[in-house]
Formats: sequence, structure tokens, C-alpha cells
Amino acid sequence: MDQLLSLAGDPGAWLALATLVVMEVVLGIDNLVFVAILTNKLPEATRGKARQIGISLALVLRLLLLGTLVFIVGLTRPVLTLWGHAFSWRDLILLAGGLFLVWKATREIHQTLSPQEQEGHAGGPAAKVGTSFAAAIVQVLALDVVFSIDSILTAVGMTDQLPIMAAAVIIAVILMMIASGPLAAFIHKNPTIVMLALGFLLMIGMTLIAEAFGQEVPKGYIYAAMAFSAFVEGLNMLARARRHAVRKAP
Repeated sequence: MDQLLSLAGDPGAWLALATLVVMEVVLGIDNLVFVAILTNKLPEATRGKARQIGISLALVLRLLLLGTLVFIVGLTRPVLTLWGHAFSWRDLILLAGGLFLVWKATREIHQTLSPQEQEGHAGGPAAKVGTSFAAAIVQVLALDVVFSIDSILTAVGMTDQLPIMAAAVIIAVILMMIASGPLAAFIHKNPTIVMLALGFLLMIGMTLIAEAFGQEVPKGYIYAAMAFSAFVEGLNMLARARRHAVRKAP
């Protein structure tokens, strides 16, 4: 209790908390995009529930990982050497997560570009490709593990105060939970955004693979590219909306 009171009265602690919340939110964008795309394949009645469960599990997982900091930090020690590169457990987890994201994004892009696989072949019964509720939760939880470990290691590198890390994680996940619904609805209503988001996931997956092999990719480059792509797509959406308005005008 005394430690909490001393932190509450320390301006440096509040600055660290604010900085860490921003970092956690930025790192959580990847997770949020994946959750939005995956849950949008569910029936509309269960999408919101799946998002809430998936993000809630992310919060529980991150808090549990915070309670095992010694174990998490130990994941950075080399355990395997292949092709002249020493892999830690963190590297192997990032590699598995990156490969999964690349596979998932590629599969979703293929389905988006092949409408016959979603609506059935001509003359055949409709056979829309979907995702079961349980499968969606399992996939969200699998990626939660990858993103949560990266998130906790980032927090450890910024502060050594466990209460600050826990508060930042809770605040960031609550913000993600609030933003998940509007983001999913926006992606669902704008089909071109789906392809852009899948491109983001593909890029993030390749980044995770590169980091697993020791090639650190500055996050600023990744998010700058994502922001610029989103800006260009925003201009395209605005142009389409104005052309539609002109066609409807008498």
C-alpha cells in the first residue's frame, strides 16, 4: 500500500504510465485488426460476444504473464541453434505467430479474391465460408499469446514497477475493448478496408518472422506505412463517396 501511495504521488510514475499505455495501445492495434477480421466472419449475433471474450482473454493472459516476469524474461535466453542463429523461446513463439498470420492473411485474401468459394459455384448450392465461434476464440487466443509476450517484454523494458505495468495493461485492453466494436463495424461496411487490413496482417506476420531471426524491424516504420496506406485508402473512399453523390444528384 505504501508503494502504491508513493507511486501515486510521483509525477515520473504518471509519465511512465501514460507512455506505457500509449505503447500498449499501439502494440495492440495488430491484435485488434486480427480480432476484427476474424470475428466479422461469424454470424452477426455472436460477433460482439466473440470480440469481448477474445479481448478479455488477452487481458487475463497479460496479467498472468505479468505475474511470471522471471519466466517471461527467461524466454529471451537461447535454447536452440539452427542455421547459425540462436533461437530463444520468444523467437520460436514469434516465428510460429508470424507463420500463422502469414497463412491466415494469405488464406483470407485468397477467399476474398475467389467469390465462388464463398457463395458456391454457379448452379450449385450456396456454401458460404465461415468460422465457428469456438475456432474464432481459439485463433484469437493463439495470437493473444504472441502479442501478449511482446507487449509484456516491452513493458519490462520501460519500467520496473509492476503496478505501473499492470495499470497500463488494464487501461490499454479496456481501450481496445471499446474500440473493437466500431473498428469491426467499419471494416465490415467497407470491403476495400478488409483487403487493406489483410495486407497489414501479412506485413505484421513477416515482421514477426524477421524478428524471430534476429532482424529487428523498427516499429515506427511499420506503423508509418500502415498510417500512410490508411490515409490513401481514406482518400479513395472519399472520392468514391463524392462520385456516388454526383451520380445520385438530379
